[in-house]
Amino acid sequence: MTRRKTPSAQESRIPPLNALKAFEAAARRLNITRAAEELSVTPGAVSQQIRILEEHAGAPLFHREGRQIALTELGAELYPLLRDGFDYLKRAGDLLYRPERRHALSISVPPSFAAKWLAPRIARFSAAHPEIEVWMSADMRLADFSGGRVDVAVRYGRGDYSGVRSEYLLNADVTPVCAPSLMAGSRPLRKAADLAQHVLIHLRPSELEEPRPDWGAWLKARGLSDIDVQAGPRFDQTALAIEAAAHGQGVALAPYAFVADDLAAGRLVAPFADGALTTDFAYHVLIKRSGATAAARTFVTWLKDEVRAAAEAGVDDL
Repeated sequence: MTRRKTPSAQESRIPPLNALKAFEAAARRLNITRAAEELSVTPGAVSQQIRILEEHAGAPLFHREGRQIALTELGAELYPLLRDGFDYLKRAGDLLYRPERRHALSISVPPSFAAKWLAPRIARFSAAHPEIEVWMSADMRLADFSGGRVDVAVRYGRGDYSGVRSEYLLNADVTPVCAPSLMAGSRPLRKAADLAQHVLIHLRPSELEEPRPDWGAWLKARGLSDIDVQAGPRFDQTALAIEAAAHGQGVALAPYAFVADDLAAGRLVAPFADGALTTDFAYHVLIKRSGATAAARTFVTWLKDEVRAAAEAGVDDL
C-alpha cells in the first residue's frame, strides 16, 4: 500500500493574508482596478499579490483577456471559501468591539407598541444613555426573564403577572380615528350614526393578548345597534389597522397614545369629541422581582418619565 505523503511545513502553510485579500477583492469585482481602489493600493500591487497566490497554488486563478478577467476553475472553487472566511473574520471583529453584555439591555414589547409608541422615542434614551445598548424585540408571548433573555418587557393586560414586578405604564382606552378625507365629501363623518356609511376597520383578537375593545362594544356604549360590525377588513396588529385608516381605507379604533403623533401631524383625525371607550386593560412594564440590572431600572425610569411628559403635554391620555 502506498502511503500518502505528509505535507511539509512549506506545503501546509497558510498563504500570505495580503495575497488572499487581493484575490478575494478581485474575484468579487472581477476587476483589478476596482479591487485596488477598495484596498487603497495600486493595480500593480493587486496583480503582484495574485501572482504570489498563484505561485502557492501552482496554477492560474484568473483567465486574462486584455483588461477583462474571469475566474479559472480553481479560482471559482477558492473564492467562496475566502469570501465566507473574511465574513467570519469581520463578524469576529464586531463581536470583539461590541459593548460588553453588562451594558446591553434586552427589551420585549408588543409589535404595535414598538411601532407606534416606543420606536419614535427610543433615540432619546440612547442619546441620554449611550453606555446602554438596547436590543428590542417585538413579541406578545410571555416574556422569558430567565438567563438574561429579557431584561424589561411591556405587556397589555391587567398587570397581574406572576413572578415579575409589574407597574402600570400607559392607558389603553381607544377612540375612532380616520383620514381627514373621511370628514368631508358626499358622506361626511359627523356623528356616530354616520359610521353606517363607512368601512369599519377591525382588530382580530389574538390568543396571546387580552381582548381589546371592539366596534360592537363602542357602538353599544352609544346606543347604536343597527350598524353591521361584521363587515370590514381585519388586522392582527393595531399598528396595521392605524395605517389602513391613515390611508383612507376606513375608521379604526386605536389607543390615543398610539395615534397622538399622527393626529398632531394631521395624518389622522379623531372625528368624535366623546369618542373614548375605556377598558380594564392597560400597558404595564415588567422587570424581575429581584436582580434586575441597573440598565433595566434606568430604562423603566426613562419609560415612566416619557409617559409623564406626554401626559403633561396632553398627547397620551384621552
